Amino acid sequence: MASNTSKTARASVRAGQAGKGDALSVLGEFKYLIPLAEGRFAYVRNLTNGKTHHLRTDSDAFVEEIRTLATAGHGAKIRAELASLNESFPAHGWGTTEKRLEDAGVFGG
Repeated sequence: MASNTSKTARASVRAGQAGKGDALSVLGEFKYLIPLAEGRFAYVRNLTNGKTHHLRTDSDAFVEEIRTLATAGHGAKIRAELASLNESFPAHGWGTTEKRLEDAGVFGG
């Protein structure tokens, strides 16, 4: 089975699906963001194309990946995840990441 997703990303997704608590799937709803390195990086799961990207959260590529998901109608869920991450890990800068996305017009506002 060939895949364009890295071995580490696939293992992370499998581990999250088998886990509990703040796993990748909560009551049947998938998580879009998998935080890494205290919020400096994240796996971004793109459910529109099935790919998972490892991106720096302050990069233009991260902004564009979130913009793609928001344009496809996933913006509200991503904002909810960002708020949850900011609440759970306030020192990791998720509020700043959300503000950067807002300033870039990712959520249409």
